[in-house]
Amino acid sequence: MKITFIDAGVLVTAARGVEEISEKAFEILTDSEREFASSEFVKLEVLPKAVYNRQIAEAEFYETFFSSVTYWASDLERIVQDAYHIACQFGLAAVDALHVAAALSVGAEELVTTEKSTKPMHRVTSIRVISIFD
Repeated sequence: MKITFIDAGVLVTAARGVEEISEKAFEILTDSEREFASSEFVKLEVLPKAVYNRQIAEAEFYETFFSSVTYWASDLERIVQDAYHIACQFGLAAVDALHVAAALSVGAEELVTTEKSTKPMHRVTSIRVISIFD
């Protein structure tokens, strides 16, 4: 089994299901060869807005995903410290650096994102970054 950290954008894309790319996101989320990793940062990115806007089906989709997560990045203080160094080294935005650091903290082999391959997240060399747009 491959440990895969899923970026918030992938979850949103799969949950809303409005474009062809949603199918690719959903394929990754239903791949039986993967075990999923996540963090409270991802949860914070996707759930509150769906709950606030009373998008019940979307919120339930996220909850179903989070209940299937095997690896939770839990050492938040260490993740924030590592994210700072990753952001400085590769020029990442704060949340992207947090996702990379969280993925690394649980030993994820890959991070799946909606960030296009021209974005700074793809400069990171310590984990395989995969864009669903490529």
